Amino acid sequence: MPEGDSSSSGNNGTDQDNGHLWNRLIRLFRREAEPTLREQLEEAITEHEEETGEEPADINSNDLSAVERTMLRNLLHFSEHRADDVMVPRNKMIAVAEDANFETCIDLFSEHGHSRLPVFRDTLDEIVGMIHIKDVFAVLAKDKIGPDNIASFVRQPRYVPESMGVLELLDEMRRTRTHLAIVVDEYSGTEGLVTIEDLVEEIVGEIEDEHDDEPEILLTEVEHGIWEADARAELDDVAEMIDPQLALVDGDVDTLGGLAFVIAGQVPVVGDILIQEHSGWRLEVLEADEKRVSRLRLHGPGYRAPV
Repeated sequence: MPEGDSSSSGNNGTDQDNGHLWNRLIRLFRREAEPTLREQLEEAITEHEEETGEEPADINSNDLSAVERTMLRNLLHFSEHRADDVMVPRNKMIAVAEDANFETCIDLFSEHGHSRLPVFRDTLDEIVGMIHIKDVFAVLAKDKIGPDNIASFVRQPRYVPESMGVLELLDEMRRTRTHLAIVVDEYSGTEGLVTIEDLVEEIVGEIEDEHDDEPEILLTEVEHGIWEADARAELDDVAEMIDPQLALVDGDVDTLGGLAFVIAGQVPVVGDILIQEHSGWRLEVLEADEKRVSRLRLHGPGYRAPV
C-alpha cells in the first residue's frame, strides 16, 4: 500500500474517534438539558392554564380543578423548604413554664385554643417537654382536683434542626406519630416549633378554625412615605405594597427583620436608623431585644433624621 494511502487511513481512524467523542458529548449535554419530571409537570400545568384560562373545571369533568392545580404546584415545590421556613417562630410560641400550676396550664389552653403546649425551664431555649390537652382534659372530665404542678402531664419533646428539609420532617413526624416538634439552631437554642398542620398547610394552603385570630396587619402606612411594620413582614409583601427596591438584598433574607440585621451587620438596637442603599429607604428600629428586631418604622427616600 502506498505511503500516502497509509497516512490517509490513519487520519480516518482519528476522525472516527473524534466523531465518537463528539457524539458522546452531545448526548451528555442533551441529557443534562432534559427537563426534570418536576419541571415537566409544572410546565404542563402552566400550558393547561394558558389554554383554558382560570375557568374552573366542570364538576363532572375528570380534569384537575383550580384548587387541585394549586395544591399540585405547592407539592412540586414542597421539598424546597426547610423546617425554619414553615415553623412558628420563637416570638410567636405559646409555652408553659415547668413550674406552673395546673390552673395556669388550663388557662393557657383555654385562651389560645392549642391542643399541645411546649414546656420550658427558665427560658424558651430550654424546652423540656410538651403537654397534650387530652391529658389535662382527662382530669377535668372526671371532676378530679388537679395536681399542684404539671409534672405528671409532661411528655418527651422531639427536637429537629432548623436545616431539616420539610419532606424528611413530615416523614419523620408521620413515622413517630409526632404532631409537634421543637426547631433548634446549631447551638441547641430554640428557633420555633413546627406542627403537622404547618407542614400540610404548605400543600393545601392556610387551615383556619374558630380559634384562629384574624390575620395580622404587618404593614401600615401612617402617612405618605412613612410605614410602620412588624419585623416578620415578608420582603415580597414589602416589594408589592411599598417599593420593589426596598426588598433588594444580598443573601438568603425573607423578612424586614432579616433585612435590618443584614444592613446593620448585627442585631440593631432601639433607635438605630439603617439605610437601605438600593432604595434610599431608612429603617428606624422601634422595638428590639438582644436577639431580634420586632418592629420598625420605614421612611421614604426623602426622610431626614432629626438632629
